[in-house]
This record gives sequence, C-alpha cells and structure tokens, in this order.
Amino acid sequence: MNVNYEYYRIFYYVAKYENVTQAAEVLQSNQPNVSRIIKLLEHEMGCQLLLRSNRGITLTPEGRQLYAHVKPAVEELRRGEEELQRYKTLQEGRLTIDATDTALRMILLPALQRFKESHPHIHVRILNHYTGGALESVRSGIADFSVLATPAAIDKPLTAAPLAQISDVLIAGPAYAFLRDQTLSLKELSRYPLIGPSEQSSTYQFYESFYRSHGLELKPDLEAAATDLILPMVKSNLGIGFTTRFFAESSLKTGDVYQIYLKEPIPPRQLLFVENEALPLSIAARELKAFLFKHASGRSSDEQF
Repeated sequence: MNVNYEYYRIFYYVAKYENVTQAAEVLQSNQPNVSRIIKLLEHEMGCQLLLRSNRGITLTPEGRQLYAHVKPAVEELRRGEEELQRYKTLQEGRLTIDATDTALRMILLPALQRFKESHPHIHVRILNHYTGGALESVRSGIADFSVLATPAAIDKPLTAAPLAQISDVLIAGPAYAFLRDQTLSLKELSRYPLIGPSEQSSTYQFYESFYRSHGLELKPDLEAAATDLILPMVKSNLGIGFTTRFFAESSLKTGDVYQIYLKEPIPPRQLLFVENEALPLSIAARELKAFLFKHASGRSSDEQF
C-alpha cells in the first residue's frame, strides 16, 4: 500500500478537530477538497474511518487505530519542519570547530565574537589540537571544519582555502636589548638560548624546515607547550624566540620586547580553513565560514597577522 502522505496529514487534522470545516481552515483548503481526500483515504484503506453526523465527526474503531499511528508521525514531522526552519533562519543550530592555538587566537575568536553577537542561539563547540589532531577531527566528522596554520598535510577528502598570511618575527626581552640594532644570521643565534614551540606543533615543523634549508639544525633550549607562551617566556628573559607579529605587536610597541633582524628572511605562513568535501557544511557552519573570511579580508593592507 502506497498512500500519499498528504492524505494522512489531512486525516490527522480532521480527526484532531473532529470537524471538516475547521480542519480545512487550518490546512488553508476548502471543505469539499478535505472531504474528497478523506473519501480517497478510506478507499485506499478499504474501510470507513469517520462517522459523519449533524453533531460533527467521530472516529470509527478503525479510524481510532489509524489515528493512534498517524498522530505521532505527523506531529514528529511537523516538529522536524519547525526545527529545520529555525536552522535555516539561524535561530538554532550546532557546530564544532577544531583550531590550533595560533589560528584560535589570531582569527577564530575575534570572528566568533561577531558571529555570536549576530546569532546568539547557535551552539558552538571549540576543540583545540595540534595540526594533525585538528585535521583528523574534520576527516572523521567530529568537527565541521578546522582553522590552522601551515605547514599542514592536506589530502582528500579534505580541502583547504587560505584565510590570511602570517608574518613571523624573532623577539628578545630586555636582557638581550643589545641585539636589537644588529642583523644576525641563524648560525649566530646559536650563541643565545632559543625558546621553541612544542615538537608536536606545525610551528616546530616549520622552523625545523627553515633551519634545515640553511644547513642548520633547530635546537631549542626551552620548549613552550603552546605557541602563545613564547612571548611571556621571552619577556621573562628566558631566551629569544620566534612568534607571530600578531602576538608580538603590542609588546614591540611598548618596548617590552625587541625585534631581532635576521639575514635569512623568515618565509611567510598561512592560516587555512579546512573542511571535508565528503561532509557538506551545515547552514550554521557555512555562516561562520563566511564570517571568518570576511574578518580576514576586512583587515587593512598594512595590518599583518
């Protein structure tokens, strides 16, 4: 038996209100059409479902049995339609993002603040992993997307789009202020204690490759578990360290730290938006994606991450 769902929906409203006229009004139809559909449904079922009298409509035993099944089905579908409508209008929604430390602080949190101001009812869950973990979250479907800094091994079904370019600087605290007027080579830096990122991070891989390209080995004297710890460690005169201009800008302006210039230019890195092309983004995730790219493109040309 292949009964049109619309027949069941009309039967539901007639049975609910026990009145064809009222059901027709709710359905934005007319009484003859509703009565015709009920007749068709009774024909399909091979039995009478409603008893009509001057006092209105009552259900036959067969009608009550069918209504017991139709009622929860129609109401559940209606709830689904209403929920989907709230998702479509961003009155409701859920999404999960995985981000590395650098990406989280540089772009995700500022963009997310604006997003939540516009869409306060969207539930956002943020995960924080190194690059490999952030990529795996998207690959497995745990996260809708990830935001991370290069280098990153992107392969199918993952795709990446550049959000912004990152500019890195070498900084030192007051104890090393004598270095600020000098331009040093990477080899000359080995005379001073170096603060490096965690070996698990993509930032470490980036600088390891940078050093190797100049025939040197990266050997940090101190390791920061998170990249945003390098700046306070430098301020504490524990050594010199590489960090993003974004993190260091304020301290450079106040003179809390000093930039050390290198003979070998530090290659630029990128912030990437990574998604799984096999798992389409939800409406809420697409909206936040738009916020992220708008936030990145909205920075003036003289501002650098």
